[in-house]
Amino acid sequence: MERGDELIRLIFSDMDGTLLDENGRLPEEFGDLYAQLKERGIRFAPASGRQYASLRRTFAPWKDELIFIAENGTMVMEGGRELFSSEIERTLVLDGLRTGMEIPGVQMVMCGKKRGYILSRDNVPAFRRELDQYVTVSSVVEDFAGVDDVLIKMSFCDLTGQAEDSILPTMQQYRDRLQVTLSSTKWVDLFNRGVSKGTAVAQLQRQLGIAPGECAAFGDYDNDLELMDAVQYSFAMENALPAVKERARYRAPSNREHGVIEVCERILAGEFD
Repeated sequence: MERGDELIRLIFSDMDGTLLDENGRLPEEFGDLYAQLKERGIRFAPASGRQYASLRRTFAPWKDELIFIAENGTMVMEGGRELFSSEIERTLVLDGLRTGMEIPGVQMVMCGKKRGYILSRDNVPAFRRELDQYVTVSSVVEDFAGVDDVLIKMSFCDLTGQAEDSILPTMQQYRDRLQVTLSSTKWVDLFNRGVSKGTAVAQLQRQLGIAPGECAAFGDYDNDLELMDAVQYSFAMENALPAVKERARYRAPSNREHGVIEVCERILAGEFD
C-alpha cells in the first residue's frame, strides 16, 4: 500500500453491501472500532441511499456524533442539524412518479425531508418489508400531489431484483434533468443532477477544512462511484461491481468478512499515515 503525506481524518462508508453484513446488520465490532477512531480524532460518516431516520436508527448509540450523508447525498445532517440538502422541483417529481406508475410490478417511494411517502396501492407486506430496511419513517397516501414536504429523491423498486432491466431504461428519459442511479439490484433512485455522495463529500471537505488526501471511503455499487472519486483512499469491497473496483484505488475484503472494520483497523495501525 502507498503511504500518503497526510493522516486520515475522516472515513466515509456506504451501508448495504459495504459496512453491513449479508443480513443487513452492523458488525458487532463497530462500537469498539468507533471508540478507537474517536479517541484518535478520526470522524466517521455513513454515506448511504438510506433515509436519515434509518441511519439514525442503525447508529442509535452514536446518532448525535456522526455525520450522516443520507438519500445518496441529497441530505447531510450532523447532531440533528441540517448541513445541506438538495430539493427537487415538485412538478418534476410528480411527473417521474407518474411514469413509475406505468411500469408493471414496480413500487415507488417519494422521499421528503420529513418522511417517505408511498401510495396505498403499494402498501403491501412484501414491499413494506423491503422498504422498512431503508425508510424508517413513512406514510401511506392516496395521492402524491397532496404531500406537504420538501422533496429530495424518488425511489423505484422491483422486488424481483431486475431493476436494471425493468426500471432503469424507462427512467433514463429523465437523465437530462435528474441523476438516474442504480442503487441495488432492486432499486433505482432519481434526484437532482450534479448531486451524489461524492459531491456531498466534497462539500463537507470544504466546510470542515479537510482535504481529499485526509479521507477514506468504502463502497460497492453504482451510487458509490462518485464517492470513490472524492477521496484519496478509496476502497471497493471485494463484492463490489466491476465499475466500482475500476474507480477505487484499493480493495477491501467483502462485507461478509467485515472488510470495512478490517481496513479501519489498519488505518488505526498507521498503515496509511
